[in-house]
Amino acid sequence: MADDNKALSVGVDLGTSRSAISASSGARELVLSYVGWPLDMVARRVVKKDCLVGEEALENRVMLDLHRPLERGMIKEGAERDSKAVRELLSHLLTQAGVDEAREAGTPVRAVVGVPAEAMRVNKQQLRSAMEGLVDSLMIVSEPFAVAYGLDALLHALIIDIGAGTTDLCVMNGRYPRDEDQKTLTVAGDSIDDQLEQLIGDRYPEALVSRHMVTSWKESGSFVGQLSGKIIVQAPVEGKPTKFDITEEMRTACTSLVPPVVEAMNDLISRVEPEYQPKVRNNVILTGGSSLIGGLGAAIQEALQDVGGGKVRVVKDPAFVGSDGGLAIATDAPDSDWETLSG
Repeated sequence: MADDNKALSVGVDLGTSRSAISASSGARELVLSYVGWPLDMVARRVVKKDCLVGEEALENRVMLDLHRPLERGMIKEGAERDSKAVRELLSHLLTQAGVDEAREAGTPVRAVVGVPAEAMRVNKQQLRSAMEGLVDSLMIVSEPFAVAYGLDALLHALIIDIGAGTTDLCVMNGRYPRDEDQKTLTVAGDSIDDQLEQLIGDRYPEALVSRHMVTSWKESGSFVGQLSGKIIVQAPVEGKPTKFDITEEMRTACTSLVPPVVEAMNDLISRVEPEYQPKVRNNVILTGGSSLIGGLGAAIQEALQDVGGGKVRVVKDPAFVGSDGGLAIATDAPDSDWETLSG
């Protein structure tokens, strides 16, 4: 497949909060993982579309049947609208990457889609169905493996990919990762939002706060450890804009991520051959949207002191690292690794 210059290759990072695509044509697209349909004829007249995706869907949510169809990185089960929403999301990404034009011109399209490690075992068929008719060939891989491949961190490395729905960890031993090389945690960005919303509600019950406000505050002010200054936000109280200090609530919610990640990290490292463990400890790569929490990389590196020390590197711009990795896999993968889709 690496020598097949006639095919358009794409890498897709299907995320709970944001999804990204990278194409061999050079196209790249990042979109919020929201899909919505107008609630009624009035809403349809206002939005002038049958379906909205991404930021546009989120901004118009009061008029829409809004869906965030990926729960913990997987397609929600038993919800027909969520399955349709995933297909709309994938279709939007592929269209932005020029897939429609390529297929109309007779160019085959092959896609590598990254999903959480646990989804590899339970969610593959739903994803295949969602991709049916959109591409010609498909490969489903774990997200941390795609990240590792794109960063060329394939030997003696530990990838920690912290997204919204899941935290995925994967030790790379110079081969395809096995089940025992990977872990998926449900402690991630969404769980921080859950806790932060609860803590703010407990301390300031008079404030009218939405989940989208909490997420926005987290994305702009998240941190662990020490912080110079305070995090001051504004929310209405009986219709009057009022300022609140949420510094300690933010610290507590974000710090809750550290212990389970450290425990999973140390467990995976302990399974590595003894002579290679120091190399892995010194090649820990932190990525994903929630990896940008201030001080998180330093906190995880500090925890490595208890097992002999190590080094954590935080990827500066994680938005496309998964989709770029998927594209690299698509470029190198032999014919035998691909699944042909009909439609």
